[in-house]
Amino acid sequence: MNQKIIYAIAVLLVIGVFFYMRRGSLSGEEARRMVAGGARLVDVRTRAEFDGGHVAGAVNIPVQELERRMKELEPKDRPIVLYCQSGMRSARAMRMLKSAGFASVHNLGAMSRW
Repeated sequence: MNQKIIYAIAVLLVIGVFFYMRRGSLSGEEARRMVAGGARLVDVRTRAEFDGGHVAGAVNIPVQELERRMKELEPKDRPIVLYCQSGMRSARAMRMLKSAGFASVHNLGAMSRW
C-alpha cells in the first residue's frame, strides 16, 4: 500500500512540474508588451514546428542549436522572450541563456499563451 501512495505522489509531482513549466514566467499580455517595446521573440522549437506555424515576428533558434547560435541574440542586455510547444524547451533555453550572461530572459512557456 505504501508503494502505491509513493507512486501516486510521484506522478502528481511530475504533472505539477509539467503545468508549472508550461505556464512560463510571464503572461501573454506581458510578453506582447515586452516585444512591442523591443524585446526579441525567440521560438526554440524545431525548424519543422516553426514552419508549421509560429508567432509573427519570432525568430527560430531551436534549443538544440542555441549554444552555437547565442551570438545572434546579442547584445546580452536586450530583453528576450522565449516560447516553445509546452514550455519545457523554453525553460531549458532560459537557463542556458542566463548561464551565458544574458541579463533579461523571460519564458512565455507554451506558444498558445501568446
